[in-house]
Amino acid sequence: MKARRPDPETSARMARVRRKGTKIETMVSTVLRDLGAHYRKNVKTLPGSPDFANRSKRWAVFVNGCFWHHHKGCARATIPKSNRDFWVAKFRDNRRRDARNTARLLRAGYRVIVVWECQEDQIRGKLTKILEARSVDA
Repeated sequence: MKARRPDPETSARMARVRRKGTKIETMVSTVLRDLGAHYRKNVKTLPGSPDFANRSKRWAVFVNGCFWHHHKGCARATIPKSNRDFWVAKFRDNRRRDARNTARLLRAGYRVIVVWECQEDQIRGKLTKILEARSVDA
């Protein structure tokens, strides 16, 4: 069965969800600045366009929303009841794309870290780890 697109009302509601400048992204930016890190935002020339990256130091940070990137085990990673097949396929494809981009960055010698929307209390520790460590598990 082919998955159908969401209805116009759902599509309009989802379109209002912010992609950039979210609360968690702002928090990551603040912590990076506090740690003295220099970075570029949304680096389109790197796989997956990391939210924050430093090419010379070879690190990249992805700030993922739990819903859109379907954070496993997270209460925010729900699946809408209507048009379930579409959403299951979309979340699967998003996770596969994320894994491909992370793997490409790791092969290029980057340290990669993912900060999830629900992990506000872990931001400083995760970012300190990537800035100080030689290698970080993705």
